[in-house]
Amino acid sequence: MSHALDPNLRRALGERMRYYHELGIYDFYRREPSISESVESAPAAVEAEPQMPSQPELREEMPIRKSAVVAADVEENIFEVSAPKPEQRAADPSAALKIIREDLGDCTRCKLHKQGRKQIVFGVGNSSAELMFVGEGPGADEDTQGEPFVGRAGQLLNNMIKAMGLRREEVYIANVVKCRPPGNRTPERDECDTCSPFLMRQIAVIKPKVVVALGAVAAKNLLAINAPMAELRGRFYDFMPAGVRSNDPSWQGAKLAVTYHPAFLLRDPRQKGEAWKDLQMVMKHLGLRAPKPA
Repeated sequence: MSHALDPNLRRALGERMRYYHELGIYDFYRREPSISESVESAPAAVEAEPQMPSQPELREEMPIRKSAVVAADVEENIFEVSAPKPEQRAADPSAALKIIREDLGDCTRCKLHKQGRKQIVFGVGNSSAELMFVGEGPGADEDTQGEPFVGRAGQLLNNMIKAMGLRREEVYIANVVKCRPPGNRTPERDECDTCSPFLMRQIAVIKPKVVVALGAVAAKNLLAINAPMAELRGRFYDFMPAGVRSNDPSWQGAKLAVTYHPAFLLRDPRQKGEAWKDLQMVMKHLGLRAPKPA
């Protein structure tokens, strides 16, 4: 028999589930309550759970995949993230990405579809890329052409990729949100929360060795860490896309690096040297060498 949960309890359990997913914990099973247990006892169980280290340390030190127990009669929708995604049955990554794009459809899930977007900007590049770049959201040029990073910032990103000894076609490029925010404003939290599951599915399909977050918005959404760029840069994070699993059990996640967004570098070219340091760290991990000057 299903129990109606107190709204506060349901919110608390939902937040706890999201917290586990951000830590890379995806597998859950439900412990049946004993006769003496009741739904009212669940808040105390949540509050009494031992304190855990802060999220940044957990991301680097915890094994990527764990199992968690949730002792409550919670509605099934909280556990939807554990269900297999349709793209997991696809024969190859290109077909899997097409399935995700079809699932996204002509998206009306958040308010951005009412605020002047022309089209959805899904992502572009090699579906089996070792290196993936994730930006904030489409701008005017991207909204017109339907492809991420094609404006001035995109040209700079192309130069950055070329300096790494790669071509744009060899990497994959996407954004946290897939519709242009009006006036190129920063995407709001509810917009990011609505759209990022599709990005996570893309990452799980591509299975990159390294993800580079371009700018603070991308970094904070991927890592669930609210910290300034100075603290986020200069290191690798162990990253597993939240809420979805790859169909390849040998893929144990990616390394994630943070650098400045190309649009920011256009506004402050003095930081290009710092961004190059970040890219050199990525190159070393991937075994890349910068091309010799002509």
